[in-house]
Amino acid sequence: MIPFVAAGEPPYTPPMKITSKSIITNTLKASALATGVGSAAMVSADGEVENVSGVSLAGKLSADNPPLVCHARATARRLGIAPFPARDMLELFAFSQPATFCLPTPRGLARVLALPEPEGLAAEAASLHGAARHLLSNLNALSELEKGEARRIAWAMARGGWTWGPTVLAALDATGDMPLGTTAATGLRVWTRLREWEEPGPQPHPGNLPVEAVEARARLLQLLSNDAEERPQQRDYAAAAAAAFMPRNTAGHPHMVLAEAGTGVGKTLGYLAPAHVWARKNKGTVWISTFTRNLQRQLDAELDKVYPDPREKRRKVVVRKGRENYLCLLNMDEAVARLQTTDTGEAVALGLMARWALASRDGDMIGGDFPAWLADLLGRTATVEMTDSRGECVYAGCPHYKRCFIEKSVRRARRAEIVVANHALVMIQASMGGGDEDALPPRYVFDEGHHLFHAADSAFSAQLSGMETAELRRWILGAEGRRRSRSRGLRERVGDLITGDTEAEEQLDEALHAIRALPGPGWQQRIANGTPVGSAESFLALVRHQVYARDKDAGGPYDIETEPRPGIPGLLDAATVLDGALDRLHRPLTELVRRLAALLDDEADTLETATRVRIEATMRGLERRGNLTLNAWRSMLKDLGKESPTEFVDWFGVERNDGNDLNVGYNRHWIDPMKPFTKVVAQPAHGLLVTSASLRDDSGNSEDDWQTAERISGACHLPDPPQRTSVLSPFDYPTLTRVLVISDVRRNDVDQVSAAYRELFKAAGGGGLGLFTAIHRLRAVHRRIAEPLEEAGIPLLSQHVSGLDTGTLIDIFREEPVSCLLGTDAVRDGVDVPGQSLQLIVFDRVPWPRPDILHKARREQFGGRAYDEIQTRLKLKQAYGRLVRRADDKGIFVMLDSALPTRLLTAFPEGVEVKRIGLAEAITEVAGFLGSALKT
Repeated sequence: MIPFVAAGEPPYTPPMKITSKSIITNTLKASALATGVGSAAMVSADGEVENVSGVSLAGKLSADNPPLVCHARATARRLGIAPFPARDMLELFAFSQPATFCLPTPRGLARVLALPEPEGLAAEAASLHGAARHLLSNLNALSELEKGEARRIAWAMARGGWTWGPTVLAALDATGDMPLGTTAATGLRVWTRLREWEEPGPQPHPGNLPVEAVEARARLLQLLSNDAEERPQQRDYAAAAAAAFMPRNTAGHPHMVLAEAGTGVGKTLGYLAPAHVWARKNKGTVWISTFTRNLQRQLDAELDKVYPDPREKRRKVVVRKGRENYLCLLNMDEAVARLQTTDTGEAVALGLMARWALASRDGDMIGGDFPAWLADLLGRTATVEMTDSRGECVYAGCPHYKRCFIEKSVRRARRAEIVVANHALVMIQASMGGGDEDALPPRYVFDEGHHLFHAADSAFSAQLSGMETAELRRWILGAEGRRRSRSRGLRERVGDLITGDTEAEEQLDEALHAIRALPGPGWQQRIANGTPVGSAESFLALVRHQVYARDKDAGGPYDIETEPRPGIPGLLDAATVLDGALDRLHRPLTELVRRLAALLDDEADTLETATRVRIEATMRGLERRGNLTLNAWRSMLKDLGKESPTEFVDWFGVERNDGNDLNVGYNRHWIDPMKPFTKVVAQPAHGLLVTSASLRDDSGNSEDDWQTAERISGACHLPDPPQRTSVLSPFDYPTLTRVLVISDVRRNDVDQVSAAYRELFKAAGGGGLGLFTAIHRLRAVHRRIAEPLEEAGIPLLSQHVSGLDTGTLIDIFREEPVSCLLGTDAVRDGVDVPGQSLQLIVFDRVPWPRPDILHKARREQFGGRAYDEIQTRLKLKQAYGRLVRRADDKGIFVMLDSALPTRLLTAFPEGVEVKRIGLAEAITEVAGFLGSALKT
């Protein structure tokens, strides 16, 4: 019998003929393939091992029974061949164990499945057979209810061509074809099986009871396990942090505590203790803000000690991120709808997304429980680009509003005691006066406080660029000529709200007409060719012309820039024309906000709550994305004909990648971005704790060092001085670490630098982190050393080479002690790896600040050469601090640049010996000092 096919379904296809578990047996007879750098091993089900290459592999592949691999795309990249048919074990794992952490390697699979960990390529390939049997057995052991849920999804994936489809369906005891009355998309409609959130009533304002130092110490003792090591520094830190939770005496005068805590103090539990006491006593919420996702995950784990009952923790703790981090169910709905017409290409990705969405803790796709490697395997369109990344949420107008992951998170945060957020979200929310997240919290803890300056610099800057203007056009018009785009325009989002309001409808039409002055699809090519269309492209074409005319490095492959004044002929005229076009857009958007506000007032007695929420959210979106942005751009354009305001620095820039233009823009940054941070975040708060292991500069002058901490935290702009506290690390750094400056490696000779990295990593036996100040040097070194290190049994991971995201690379580095990792600042900031996985750090050269226009302005403002040295010492201090994370760690810090000035050596702890030696001696030193830590 032919199964029922709903209207809009693709033509019926023959049954999958799932008849018996012989399919599983046949799958497990497939060969398994594992690859290294320039090498690969194929292992048959009988254990026969064959070394293969990319060239020879083609003749060994079976279309009927593709090989088992772990990360098919990475496998093809390492072999230097095009993607080939394969059964990817990571896809099977993601289906069988959704929302479960796993490293995307054979060893990672074995570890999470509690199987013997393989050593060597042949063993890695062979381990895939065992992993496949284990995962298929897990599926077969599911309850009948769970099998039914999984079968509905697996049918859709199998119809979409999933190589695992028939095998998985057999493991789930499926026979024949899809059940009658179902369609290929039935199982993918996960939103129908998610619980709805409930709107909580208004929360009372928190109290103002203080947290005394003795209370913070007592709560800390309760949180520590009985076998925790004695750390008096941690108790002192907790007592000092309690001062941030004292009641405020004057509006605009918050209690700010600057607390530098050396590595090993245990500052996380140190500040969680007083934060938890305050939240409980005052029935309020403390927001803990971080910079890196790694620390957010670490904080989430530490909060298990504060809330040992998982159910209580779910009620009291919320991890909050921007809307662009969460799966948008409407985006997924629209993608699934395409499967009901002619497009089945995304069925596999959507099936794995469905499995994850049903198991996810909170729908967080960026740093949450979504496997980041899935985006590389399946493509970004049907994975991470399904987040609400375009700012087009229709809120209560969405059919999935009551099940929305984002809205659930927002509402849970209103009742939580601890909210774990990030610096960017805190600043954006505060700048919008609370945004859609309700009132601003009265208490903040800013961990990784040394990143506040950088985060504020990004949050409070403005960029009139091709990408930003094209994005505003897309936000208002929606997709133009892109059939598969999920982009929803302004008319779709607000049209039904203003139906019958003639004036509002006219203003919307005017805005839709005016927005066409901004860049449309293809703008990059037109600007580069000198054939701009519209006033924005004409202005940006002149900006590009000026940059290429004046930057001395215009012939190179990297970003270039120049001062905006004096402008080339025609620039000011073009700016005036563009300002007029932006004015014609600004006026109707402003009127739309006014008409929506009038609607709230005129129909206050009849509007449903959901509609009111939607209108308010729409007004905020128009205000933020439209009016605030347009005001900033128009101000910048008007200022082109005169001097830049003294608090800002302006420049024209072209962002490039290997010589190709990516973006062209007119940029404006605060010289001191902590001024707006203080105004919108710090002063409205009652108390703030800013903490880090590297707040101060360590220049040798204590008062100057604290002034650096006050500048990068914004404390210098507050009416009252902050409370300062510094708690030293308990570690014996002179015994546990060494610092070596290599004197005989030419830093500009990539062959010499590569040889140094290769031999130092081999001497350490792995566990090495190579830090670079330029991506092109990182790639050049990787090309030269990856294969020889692989031959020595040391896998080399690399940012900007492997295709994996930084977080996944760090996860692999942490779990694979013999591996080494190459990276830039993002790796240095995100790596937190205790033990033998990180025992050697090698800098390719002194990390001086890049001498661009923005840095030049800040250098003049903050002390000239001294400012450069502060920035550099802090980078060295932050990197060195990664070496020792536990009392039994040890490590060596190596600088390959002999030009490291002696005055920068105060970045390292007092008593640590700094040796200036040759490479050969350094290799011997590394092997000798780390000898007891070499991996086996």
